[in-house]
Amino acid sequence: MASRRLEDLHPDLQPLAHSFLRRCTDAGLDVLIYCTYRSGAEQDQLYAQGRKGNPGPIVTNARAGQSAHNFTIQNRPAARAFDAVPLVGGKPQWDQKHPHWQIMGRIGTELGLNWYGKPTAPFREFPHFELPRGYQ
Repeated sequence: MASRRLEDLHPDLQPLAHSFLRRCTDAGLDVLIYCTYRSGAEQDQLYAQGRKGNPGPIVTNARAGQSAHNFTIQNRPAARAFDAVPLVGGKPQWDQKHPHWQIMGRIGTELGLNWYGKPTAPFREFPHFELPRGYQ
C-alpha cells in the first residue's frame, strides 16, 4: 500500500507539503494527502490499470522508476511528489470541476510546486503535486 507519511517525502518537499496543508486549511479546505512514496511494484500495478484488459481508467503514464513517487535517497523513501484530494463533508471530492481543486492548485503553484491539474500539464492528474526539476 502506498505511503501517506510526509516523512516519506524528499527532504525539500516535506516543508512544502506542511505549508500546502496549512494554507489549504487557512483557505477553508480540508485536504488529504493520500499518497507520498509508492514502491515500484505499486507503480507498475497502477500503470497497468486501464491497460490490456485491466479494469479502471488510466491514471498514470509512468512505470516503476519513472514516477516522482518512486524516488529514494540511499534506498529510503524520498518521494518528489504527493497526491492530495479535497474532502467535502469528510468525503473525497473527485469531481475535477469542484472549485476546491483550483484553490489547491493555486496554493501548490504559489509554493513553487508543479501541479499536474493545470491545463498545460503533459498528463492531467489533478491530485498530483511535484517538486520542480531543479531539486536534487
